[in-house]
Amino acid sequence: MVKNKKIELLAPAGNIAKAKYALAFGADALYLGIPDFSLRVRINEFTKNDINKIIKYTRDRNKKIYITLNIYARNRHLKSIPAHLKQLSKIKPDGIIISDPGILELAKKYCPKIPIHLSVQANCTNWQAAKFWLQHGVKRIILARELSLPEITEIHKKVPQMELECFVHGAICMSYSGRCLLSSYLTGRDANLGDCAQPCRWQYKYFLEEQERKGEFFPIEEDRSGSYILNSKDLCLIKYLDDLKKAGVSSFKIEGRAKSVFYIAMVCKIYREATDLGSNKNKKVELNKLYAELQTLTHRDYTAGFLLGNDEAKQKYDASHKISNYQFVGEIVKKAKNGIYMKVHNAIFAGDTIEFIQPNAENFKLRLNTFFDQDGKEISEAHGGQKKTVFIKTKKGIEKMSIARKNIN
Repeated sequence: MVKNKKIELLAPAGNIAKAKYALAFGADALYLGIPDFSLRVRINEFTKNDINKIIKYTRDRNKKIYITLNIYARNRHLKSIPAHLKQLSKIKPDGIIISDPGILELAKKYCPKIPIHLSVQANCTNWQAAKFWLQHGVKRIILARELSLPEITEIHKKVPQMELECFVHGAICMSYSGRCLLSSYLTGRDANLGDCAQPCRWQYKYFLEEQERKGEFFPIEEDRSGSYILNSKDLCLIKYLDDLKKAGVSSFKIEGRAKSVFYIAMVCKIYREATDLGSNKNKKVELNKLYAELQTLTHRDYTAGFLLGNDEAKQKYDASHKISNYQFVGEIVKKAKNGIYMKVHNAIFAGDTIEFIQPNAENFKLRLNTFFDQDGKEISEAHGGQKKTVFIKTKKGIEKMSIARKNIN
């Protein structure tokens, strides 16, 4: 049965660096794609050559990789998709994520041995649809975010052969899982082709027009600045992972291909620990600690979405997001006998207390008393955006690929 299998933790990757950090911090599998056919265009750095490299890197670590080909294709796209599918057939990813029935048919033709996963964009919300997709060659469904726990349970009960994947953390679209027209209407950028401008995150002012006073608009103001009325809170289901597992979900998915290396590493580590808690007698306490750690990240407040009922999905009206008290300051790129080399992402100063988040060990805090530039000169500050590395003296063995943060509150 699915519920007895090891649950997969599935993480996003917007480039090779993010992919490596996701794996280092606990992901079992990655999802990614090239810009032309993926629902991430402007913030997607993958090329076909990059995909070849990351597949080898992933396989060497006994992990899995799923390729996104989940645009809703126009006629013009159909000319180039077969060549891409033929390439995928050669490199053999562990699955192809598809929304469009036309692309599904092409995938079955050109990649008959590669499992097909139905994208969340296809909005599968019932067991009869799941059965339909199973009959048409789909092995796994990425469930619509709008589903409740009882609905997920019923889908698994009615179609037990179908693997179920569920988003557990990240941004929620104000529309039906990305099927939004606002971006295309306001900016000409099509959300269904991976080019959403995210107008739901913008600040709006809104007005009333009385029927007998055409053209006279009366402002409705929450405050003088307007409101983020379309800005959905972020999904966070870390406290409900056991419920999802019992419902038949076999893959927990994290959203965020556009997020930073720091964000990806932190969320993967936190959800890895949550997934591995098992029957720990202090599980509730531990989950509360992990939830508190998620609060340290920049986010839009958290919600359980529709999992517990339709009234749980809410907006964050007062701002586009909630600023974290912590700042990502660096990543450890090399270890030495008497210290570490850190690539600087944001400003650090002598006297700062830096916390290192390690992939396979506990967090570690260090006060920066002495550090050096790339020429070995002692310095009292370093700044991000310059791609510079500093050497920090420490007797503590800090793992390579650890990430560093400091409290700026």
